[in-house]
Amino acid sequence: MAEKLAPEKRHSFIHNGEKVFEWDQTLDEVNIYINLPPNVHSKQFYCKIQSKHLELGIKGNPPYLNHDLPCPVKTDSSFWTLEDDIMHITLQKRDKGQTWASPILGQGQLDPYSTDLEQKRLMLQRFQEEILIVQIMMILLHYSSHYSRFCCAFLQNPGFDFSQAQFSGNCPDPRTFMGGIRSD
Repeated sequence: MAEKLAPEKRHSFIHNGEKVFEWDQTLDEVNIYINLPPNVHSKQFYCKIQSKHLELGIKGNPPYLNHDLPCPVKTDSSFWTLEDDIMHITLQKRDKGQTWASPILGQGQLDPYSTDLEQKRLMLQRFQEEILIVQIMMILLHYSSHYSRFCCAFLQNPGFDFSQAQFSGNCPDPRTFMGGIRSD
């Protein structure tokens, strides 16, 4: 269900007319995509992910990126892969639902309007996840609860689709809305 609210497009960070990286985010993670230079063997690339720092490049050369992260990540759940001449770095957010305005501190910062759009999209993604949890709870409570009529009606119409939903006014913070996000 939440995949309907996956990022519609990647954000690009351009420096001196060159694309440095592209990135997107979900409630749980930030993804960075870097085009690899031609004729460099995959074993020559490295990527070091720390809680608040990212370093990557080609072994034996100065790092391509060597920057702090704007927010801490879970290093044991973060990883990188090489796919079709692209380095794909997946940073697992330590604080699920936190909206990042940039994947790297001071680099590729979104403007306030785009940051607001990201926060709204993440909030809608959170709604999708919450609805799924409620659906499962309703199934479990169906036979043993005084909510059975509500459960029946809810289960007959489970197709909540927030992909075209919009917020008017200020959007709540997905991390703290309705008591916050449950940690796994």
